[in-house]
Amino acid sequence: MTVTAPERPGHRPGQEVTGPGRSPIPGWRRWRAPAAVVLVVLLGGLVVALLQVPSPVTGPLDPDDTGPAGAHAIVALLHDRGQTVLRAGSAATAAAQARAGGTTLVITSPQLLSGGDLAVLARLRASLLLVAPGRAALAALAPEVTLARPALVRDLPPRCGLPGAVTAGDASMGGLLLRSTAPGAWHCYPEGAATPSLLASLVRYDSRGRTITVLGTGAPLANSDLGRHGNAALALNLLTDGPRIVWLVPGPPPAPGAAGSGHRPLASLIPAQVYAVAIQLGVVVVLLALWRMRRLGPLVTEPLPVVVRACETVEGHGRLYRSRRARDRAAAALREATLGRIVTRLGLPRDVPADAVCRELASRTGRDPGDVRALLFGEAPGDDAALVRLADGLDALEGQVLTL
Repeated sequence: MTVTAPERPGHRPGQEVTGPGRSPIPGWRRWRAPAAVVLVVLLGGLVVALLQVPSPVTGPLDPDDTGPAGAHAIVALLHDRGQTVLRAGSAATAAAQARAGGTTLVITSPQLLSGGDLAVLARLRASLLLVAPGRAALAALAPEVTLARPALVRDLPPRCGLPGAVTAGDASMGGLLLRSTAPGAWHCYPEGAATPSLLASLVRYDSRGRTITVLGTGAPLANSDLGRHGNAALALNLLTDGPRIVWLVPGPPPAPGAAGSGHRPLASLIPAQVYAVAIQLGVVVVLLALWRMRRLGPLVTEPLPVVVRACETVEGHGRLYRSRRARDRAAAALREATLGRIVTRLGLPRDVPADAVCRELASRTGRDPGDVRALLFGEAPGDDAALVRLADGLDALEGQVLTL
């Protein structure tokens, strides 16, 4: 039974009394510190989410990438010269943007294009600038050019008569050596003076009214190498065919089984910032649990706020039993208490068998052993009246024993 003290004068609901002589403290103050910590963590997660950098670029020589491998610097120079540069992330987007006249299509990673993408781009009439293409890309977009062998990227002289290359002079070229059988093709930047003139890292020729340029490396376009020797001049001179440039940066190929499925896992739809905030909240919960938990220590006795009379305690227990209809537990408590007092009065051990107790009581009180067993070890009463009769019978039996 739970006993509470009466409310003290001036005590309001929602306040906590900490002890004698102490002023009441509002309950909400207990949670000020945890609430402040949670608020700080939420605000920190929000700031982290807002300050996240944009999604990483999809490939090298991205015009939006200001890092060493990006091509933002050359694109800025093209803008300053009055040319328009449009970034495309897929072959379909590039094809739609490159249909206008006077357009040059720059493809930075042709090896990432599928056969269907190459077929779409092959139907365009725009001028092309291919950077380090593979055999499939050359066969579809520049069939007059073939790969010979790889070569080191280093500063090389042009060794050709192409005006843009002659003006630029030495540049960071190499990567792939190319061969072309197209009539009037320019072969620039061979690996060395002893290299055959048809093996070069820059090939340029005209085909059906458009200019096709193939570079063995993208070093002259990269931010990190743009300021070396004639790289910037060479890149600008190769992109003077028209006022409009479409810069295709193919994305990585889809994972196996992802294409055509039409379904994305639920986890892929959750931003990474949500996981970061969830981890921070988890850490806060653990810290609060460690802070609020109570370590086990020695027992401390405290004075009761009020004195409760024994009769009130008994009455409270009785009402609890009655409210739960626990007549079996009430009868068991009455029998156990009566049996304990009787065996103590008779001088019997606490673990004496039931038959021995019944025989001893029957011999001393003159009662029938069956009646004694029914009182002390019988079945639970079926209703409240039977429980009252059981209590009266136990009281009468104990009275007889006390008069012996």
